[in-house]
Amino acid sequence: MGVAIVTVKIMPKSPDTDLKKIEKEATKLIDKFAGKGGDRKTEIIPIAFGLSSLNMIFVLNESKGSPDPVAEQIAKLKGVQSAEIVDVRRAIG
Repeated sequence: MGVAIVTVKIMPKSPDTDLKKIEKEATKLIDKFAGKGGDRKTEIIPIAFGLSSLNMIFVLNESKGSPDPVAEQIAKLKGVQSAEIVDVRRAIG
């Protein structure tokens, strides 16, 4: 099996929500699910009217299965409106 590059889009409940705190908590959940030490990237994407999404990109070994369970756990974090897997790509090379 190979590895996949997964993007989770996290929408906060309001523009005032602390995205850094959500990022910290979501990183813990991703590390628990995917394992520590993998490549990670975080992007803050402006949406509208001061609201931004937090996109977290991480590497997942395909033997772990679907990344949906980690998105479901992130969606339950305080201050999170929703979390969804928006992209999964197989890494080549």
